[in-house]
Amino acid sequence: MSRLHSHPETHLVQRIGWLRAAVLGANDGIISTASLILGVATAAASKEDVLLSGVAALVAGAMSMAAGEYVSVSSQSDTERADLAKERRELREQPEFELEELAQIYMARGLEAGLARDVARQLMLKDALGIHARDELGISEISTARPTQAALASAATFSIGAAAPLALVMIAPLNWLLPTVAAGSLAFLAVLGLLGARAGGASALKPTIRVTIWGALAMATTTVIGAIFGKII
Repeated sequence: MSRLHSHPETHLVQRIGWLRAAVLGANDGIISTASLILGVATAAASKEDVLLSGVAALVAGAMSMAAGEYVSVSSQSDTERADLAKERRELREQPEFELEELAQIYMARGLEAGLARDVARQLMLKDALGIHARDELGISEISTARPTQAALASAATFSIGAAAPLALVMIAPLNWLLPTVAAGSLAFLAVLGLLGARAGGASALKPTIRVTIWGALAMATTTVIGAIFGKII
């Protein structure tokens, strides 16, 4: 058995599709729900009103995330299909031009002209559309749009993220509700940044600081707005 067969590789970039949707969903769930809770609580609402607002934010946010991801990724998928249909037609009508086009790509990457044309010819004999999709259009198995996967990942992780500040509302006494939700949500965001960085194979410090700062800014803004409107109303 060759070393290539005994040493299969799994690259982190293969996770990029679902990882992006999952991190975005959980991050949005924590920030938007915690911010809404803090804004409503600061406006002197009862704990029941705060909890109801949080539950409404969870349900509406999860559906919004699912719909938004599905629509946006479906648009990407439609574009990919249109490009592939165009490439399929060109391969049928202008095979020599497509061969030269592929060879030019390989020459730009450093192959000599003769070798580039030989490589292009051999690869096109096996899977002409697949090789043009990958090397000319940049469409591969890893990057292919998957609308349903993105929608489900976003909705599920948004719900999980939103449930975290809601749990803090349920366990915190009313007079400690604001600091508990604020501090706890920032801690959840820090953990999310750490987990997202680890799953993507990146350094943990910058993503953790980045997501925590933006979360703190969002929560501070809605808290100030809630306090202002609480006094007006």
